[in-house]
Amino acid sequence: MLKPAARAAPSEERAVFRGAALPWLFLLPTLLILAVFIYLPALRTLRLAAFRANVILGTEQFVGLGNFAGLLASPAYQQVAFQTLVFTVLTVAGGLLCSLSLAWLASRPIRGAKTYRLLLIYPYALSPAIAGTLWLFLFNPEIGVVNQVLRAAFHVQPRWLDTPILAFGLVTLASIWKGLAYNIVFYLASIQNLPGDVMEAAQIDGATPRQVFWRVAFPLLSPITFFLVFTNIISALFDSFALTDILTRGGPYVGHAGITTFLVYQLYQDGFVNFKTGAAAAQAALMLALVAFITVMQFRVGERRVHYGA
Repeated sequence: MLKPAARAAPSEERAVFRGAALPWLFLLPTLLILAVFIYLPALRTLRLAAFRANVILGTEQFVGLGNFAGLLASPAYQQVAFQTLVFTVLTVAGGLLCSLSLAWLASRPIRGAKTYRLLLIYPYALSPAIAGTLWLFLFNPEIGVVNQVLRAAFHVQPRWLDTPILAFGLVTLASIWKGLAYNIVFYLASIQNLPGDVMEAAQIDGATPRQVFWRVAFPLLSPITFFLVFTNIISALFDSFALTDILTRGGPYVGHAGITTFLVYQLYQDGFVNFKTGAAAAQAALMLALVAFITVMQFRVGERRVHYGA
């Protein structure tokens, strides 16, 4: 008996533009916005980095790489760069560890789990300025709630904003707290989509809850961890401005710079307070190079240890 001929698969429909200029016409509004607000300012910043400029007098003097050499040789800038490195490491490591722990606990089947998850994610809705204001009210040395409790319980009243180590720790904790919700959203979604059969197989084989987490769940979460490490580094470099400005304004001063003066805040001070626009442009160029370097290192080194799939 003859078999009926197989039906031919329908051809894939593809969007075909009638002319080569039509797709560019659709992209034109986006390209114009990017050019006006991103590309042209970036090019002007790179040009300005080669000049010693005074925006008040409107004068410019070509110095070539002089701004970069002055920054790299400046003890104040070296201190700021080191403080930024320490702050970034503490913020990223502490933030991811706390986020993963809280997301793992929030994913457990307990009563009121939805309420707990909502409370954990809520801080993500707060802007950095509002978060900084909340922490300022909480840790104000005179009227802050934290000092009132400590004074009543232990008869101590720390100067959170005036003591260098306390101010640095306060800004770091505030930054970790602000980023928790963002990290928890991704970790919680990833944990809820872990393959249940793999987890059950590990438990049947006699693995303890700790072994299940570190030997099974954590490697499966490495893709989202890889993504969050990069985004948290960028956040620590750039999003720390509002918290720093509201809580400490870069101080208190230790050595050649404020203990909470990080790269982005130093750029702001040089560009908009001290009007050293050439130095500020050079700092912006260095931060751009730093972000590019981090991106390349993440994808060349970090991705080798990322496991996709069970």
